[in-house]
Amino acid sequence: MSLTQAATAISPLQGSERAWPKVLASYREPHRGRSLLELTVTLVPFVSLWTLAAIAVGHGVWLGMVLTVPAAGFLLRLFMIQHDCGHGSFFAHRKADDWTGRAIGVLTFTPYDYWRRAHAAHHASAGNLDERGVGDITTLTLAEYYSLSRSHRLAYRLYRNPAVMFGIGPIWLFLFKQRLPFGMMRSGLEPWVSTMTTNLAILFLALGLVWLVGIGSFMLVQLSVVVMAGSAGIWLFYVQHQFEETHWSQKPQWQFQDAALHGSSYYELPLVLRWLTANIGIHHVHHLSSRVPYYRLLEVLRDYPELRGIGHITIMESLRCVKLVLWDESSQRLISFREADEGTASR
Repeated sequence: MSLTQAATAISPLQGSERAWPKVLASYREPHRGRSLLELTVTLVPFVSLWTLAAIAVGHGVWLGMVLTVPAAGFLLRLFMIQHDCGHGSFFAHRKADDWTGRAIGVLTFTPYDYWRRAHAAHHASAGNLDERGVGDITTLTLAEYYSLSRSHRLAYRLYRNPAVMFGIGPIWLFLFKQRLPFGMMRSGLEPWVSTMTTNLAILFLALGLVWLVGIGSFMLVQLSVVVMAGSAGIWLFYVQHQFEETHWSQKPQWQFQDAALHGSSYYELPLVLRWLTANIGIHHVHHLSSRVPYYRLLEVLRDYPELRGIGHITIMESLRCVKLVLWDESSQRLISFREADEGTASR
C-alpha cells in the first residue's frame, strides 16, 4: 500500500478493531528472495563469529570471547527467523518454512515442532485469564497471589525475580527444559519426535565441533552464546506482554483483536537492535496478524502510523516493567509486589 493510499484510507481504529486482521492481510505475502537474503546475512555472520571465537580461545586468545556477544545477537536473529517459520510467514511454503525452522532449531536448542505448537497456543490465548500457562510467562492476579500459602508466594516471588527470570531462566529453558516435551508429554508423537530428533542433531553437531575446536573452546563459546541469546530472547518476550497498561480479561469480555492490539507492546528499539531482533518489538501488529513477515512489519507502521502510539514503550520504560508482577483486576493493570503489599496494608 502506498502512502497516498494509506492517507486516504479509513483507519480501522476509527471503527471496529476487528477490521485490523483483514487490513493486514495485504501484507502477508513474503518476498522469497528477501527471505533467502535475510537467512544468509544472519546465518553466515553467526557461523563466522562462532568459529573465530572458538579458534581464538583455542589458541589462548581470550579476547576472542568478545566475539561471542555479536554471535549471540545473530543467534537471537536466527531464532526470530525460526519464529517466522513457525507462523508460516517466512517463505509462506509449509515445507520450506518447517524444514528451515527445524534446521535452525538445532542451533537455537529449540525443538521446532514442539515449540511451534506451544507458541500457537500462546497466540490463541494471549491476554486470556482463563487460558494462561502455555507458552507464556506465568502471571498471577492479585487475588490468586494472596490465596496462596506463604511458601507458594515465596516461590512466585523467586520466579519473578530478575536474576532468576533472565539469569537462571535461559539456562533452564534452553539447556534443560526443551530437551523433553514438557507440557505435551501426552500430546501425541510429534512433540517427542521433535525434541528427540533435535537433541540427536545437537549431539552430533556438538561432537563434530568438539573434534574440530576442542571441548574447552566448544563449551566456553557455545554456552556463552546460547545463554546470552536466551537471556535476550526471554527479555524481549517479557516486555512484549508485561507492561503496565497491557490487556488481560476473561471470557466473554476477552476478544482476540483487543488482546492482540492492547495486550502486546510496541517496543521501540534503536536501528541495530531492531535489526538484530527482526522487528519483533512491533509485537502488537505481529499478534494482530502473525502471518506478516517480520521484514514487512515496518511497512505496516509506515502506512498506519496511528499504531505507533499503542502499547508504545522505550528501552528506559521497559526497565521499569521488571517490577510489574501481578494483574490487579480492579485497576486493570499490572502492579508490583510493593504496590500489592501497600494496598493490602491500607485495607
